[in-house]
Amino acid sequence: MTPTKSPSPSPKPTPESQITSSSLSPFQKSVLLLLLQIPPGRFTTYAVLASHLSTSPRAVGNALRRNPFAPQVPCHRVVATGGLLGGFKGKVGGRDGADHPRLEEKRALLLSEGVKTWGREGRVTGRAFDEFV
Repeated sequence: MTPTKSPSPSPKPTPESQITSSSLSPFQKSVLLLLLQIPPGRFTTYAVLASHLSTSPRAVGNALRRNPFAPQVPCHRVVATGGLLGGFKGKVGGRDGADHPRLEEKRALLLSEGVKTWGREGRVTGRAFDEFV
């Protein structure tokens, strides 16, 4: 009797393949695919992403709010232009309180990746990543 081979496990889908095969809108896919270019320890802003995509920061924020692949697709690496955390998981700093637990989660994710330079008022400092292709 010849032994049968067990099927090899299917490869784990990449974030890129998850995004491109999803039912998200083309715009949402373009925003999420850009996020994959931001290296750990770096951040960008809603405005930088919007400029690259020729859209508005609010449209970028709305696409990020619906990110079903977080944290592997790192929407936490996007902050407001002035360095404030902005929003996270549908909560917005200022309106929902800068100390909202979801914003604390965003801060913790950034800190764990090496974004350690916090100025006064909880702002990130440094240059926003803008080297998108």
